[in-house]
Amino acid sequence: MARFRMQQSAFHFGSMRVRAGETLADSSANSQPGDVVWTGLNVNTVPHGAVPIDASGTTMFNASRWAGTTWGWASGSASIDA
Repeated sequence: MARFRMQQSAFHFGSMRVRAGETLADSSANSQPGDVVWTGLNVNTVPHGAVPIDASGTTMFNASRWAGTTWGWASGSASIDA
C-alpha cells in the first residue's frame, strides 16, 4: 500500500531499473499507471532516495533505516541513459 517517488539516481532490482522521477509501488493493487511495481518493497528494502508520496509510504519510510533523514536535492543525472 506504499508508493514512493525516486529522487536519487537509478535503483535496480532484478532486471528492472527505476530512474529519478519515476514512482515505485509495493504492489499492483496500489500502483497507478506508469508506476514500477516491486513486491519486495518493505521497511527493510526502502531504497536511498525514495520519497514517500502517500500515507502508507510515509509509515514505511519512518520504520526504515532512512527514518529521520531528509531527502535533499538530486539532479537525477545518473538516471539518464547516455
